[in-house]
Amino acid sequence: MDIAFVIEKFILVTIIFVITLVIAMYSTYAERKVAAFLQDRLGPDRAGPFGILQPLADGLKMFMKEEIIPTNASKWLFMVGPGLAMLTACIGTAVIPWGSPIVVNDRIVPLQVTDINVGILYIFGVVSLGVYGVMIGGWASNNKYSLLSAIRAASQNISYEIAMGLSIIALLLVTNTMSLKEIVDQQHGWHWNIFYQPLGFLIFIICAFAETNRAPFDLPECETELIGGYHTEYSSMKLGFYLFAEYINMFVSSAVMATLYFGGYNYPGMDWVLMHTGPVVGPLIGTAVFFTKIFAFIFFFMWVRWTIPRFRYDQLMHLGWKGLIPLAIANIIITGIVIAIIEKF
Repeated sequence: MDIAFVIEKFILVTIIFVITLVIAMYSTYAERKVAAFLQDRLGPDRAGPFGILQPLADGLKMFMKEEIIPTNASKWLFMVGPGLAMLTACIGTAVIPWGSPIVVNDRIVPLQVTDINVGILYIFGVVSLGVYGVMIGGWASNNKYSLLSAIRAASQNISYEIAMGLSIIALLLVTNTMSLKEIVDQQHGWHWNIFYQPLGFLIFIICAFAETNRAPFDLPECETELIGGYHTEYSSMKLGFYLFAEYINMFVSSAVMATLYFGGYNYPGMDWVLMHTGPVVGPLIGTAVFFTKIFAFIFFFMWVRWTIPRFRYDQLMHLGWKGLIPLAIANIIITGIVIAIIEKF
């Protein structure tokens, strides 16, 4: 095996992992600032200029807090739950194309860990595994509220994964590929899938809120009914892992939506910029544009959280089974008919 290839992938994985953790860490700061802005408050402003060091203070607090494991908890599974939540949150970044390839010393370096031809299925597999961290933590806590929260999380994820999968089928009819890299390449030059699949995107983003347990779909963490939900019994950095996993999932979901529907690293005038900036700076500008799209989605996640009240559980299930799934099926039928008509005429 080419040693340069191994080093290249190791560096890329390390950079993506560090960026993911930093974005998740500062998403907690952004969450507080967005909430403060919408509620006409200041938000964090004590730790450093404008409170910019607040995430570091929070992380130190998490590490220094006393760690308590309930006496009757299943101790091994109690520790596995947060770790599994973090693992499944992080590995979803492996198939996302972060930018067009750069050229370093005449070597083409793709800004993607791996381009597999079933990238979308990989993402869905990782999303499906993510709920196990919540379920294991809720069950291992030996707390009825935590267990009820884990059951809610499982039923919620199953319900909304169906609609999300159906929305992607319509997209696959348009793109005819499951490789995320090919999907991004097809959107070059304003051929963004949002223009061809607006209903599919609407269904996908609603399901993304449910899959990441973000308000108004945060029923597994419903404080008014379940104290703290599946992480009620957790403390110290185990609790921090669960909170981190939620923000990493939000980051990955934003990256996937930007990739599938908003052109990924494509932007207007991209060819002109690449021609005038060279094989290194040009692709990095595309990467910066891609992250700008991701940050816009993250802001939207936060905006919705502090604007819309939480659903009741029956409303949550009604929307998933009686609203989104029929809409997704109708979208598949309409997409198939339109494609058949275009190919015939």
